[in-house]
Amino acid sequence: MRLLITGGAGFVGANLAVALAERHGGWEVIALDNLYRRGSELNLPRLADAGVEFVRGDVREPADLAAVAAPDAIVECSAEPSALAGLEDDAGYLFHTNLTGAFHCLELARQSGAALIFLSTSRVYPVEPLRSLAYEEGETRFELGSEQRLGGASGAGIAEDFPLAGARTLYGTTKLAAELLIAEYAEAFGLRAIVDRCGVIAGPWQMGRVDQGVFMYWMLEHYFRRPLRYIGFGGTGKQVRDLLHIHDLVELIDEQLARTEAWAGATVNVGGGRDCSLSLVEATEICRELTGNEVPIEPEPATRPGDVPIYISDCRRLFERTAWRPRRGPPDVMKDIHRFIHANAATIERALSG
Repeated sequence: MRLLITGGAGFVGANLAVALAERHGGWEVIALDNLYRRGSELNLPRLADAGVEFVRGDVREPADLAAVAAPDAIVECSAEPSALAGLEDDAGYLFHTNLTGAFHCLELARQSGAALIFLSTSRVYPVEPLRSLAYEEGETRFELGSEQRLGGASGAGIAEDFPLAGARTLYGTTKLAAELLIAEYAEAFGLRAIVDRCGVIAGPWQMGRVDQGVFMYWMLEHYFRRPLRYIGFGGTGKQVRDLLHIHDLVELIDEQLARTEAWAGATVNVGGGRDCSLSLVEATEICRELTGNEVPIEPEPATRPGDVPIYISDCRRLFERTAWRPRRGPPDVMKDIHRFIHANAATIERALSG
């Protein structure tokens, strides 16, 4: 197997590259990345130690991809992943990385006959329909109601047939547009393509920010004793996301790579589901217990553009295809995050501060 991972020095890409290189000694794993995101440079020694070939390149540039020898499979992890991207900064970088970059990866897959796994996002589901869902307010979280008026929504979460009409953030739009391109390439050229719509992914080596990687960000702020805010929906901190440990995602992608013919054409939600989800209030309590620190948290009632009170992945379509299940719950995820920060505190603080 000659495997190309784009965005290969990022959080998901680097963890995937290192894990697959260690699992499959005979594989040739190449990680391509432009090192745009702060902190991605910290992964370069890990890649080298695992025997992963690092190529500094950019998916926006076809020549950079063409310089890599024809792969057998591509995992497309490159993205500008912030839900707020393009609102106050350059939308061009977001567009060309997420959509033009995906097109260039499709062209490489078509020309080389490679299988393609595309990491998409739950942000493809539009904001207003998600905000309209029936939910109840509990002591520490919002809970989806068992009865929903929209198809694809239930107490189990959001399924793949949830309505797609409406705005969904610029980030979500570029990822959905890339999904549509993938479907066309699969039909026109017989491309073996798999789309994984991931929710929140968390774990060691993530550089979390307020707009992306929220659970890592929450632990970082507690560890370094920096103030936080409960933003939106009344400022209660009860908004909920499901989360998936990066190692669980690695195990699923490893299975998909082993059986690309069987998985070809699949578009599936990949997340923790109701059993692996947290509200900000619940995450705060875990962070306090693990760090021993209590930081000030200000309520900010106004809701940001594109935010939703609750998102949980309904993964039943995925579970029909595989025996894979998430094996690590919220305490495992948060403990692994805390251990990583504690072991690398000085390096992380330097990287995040620039």
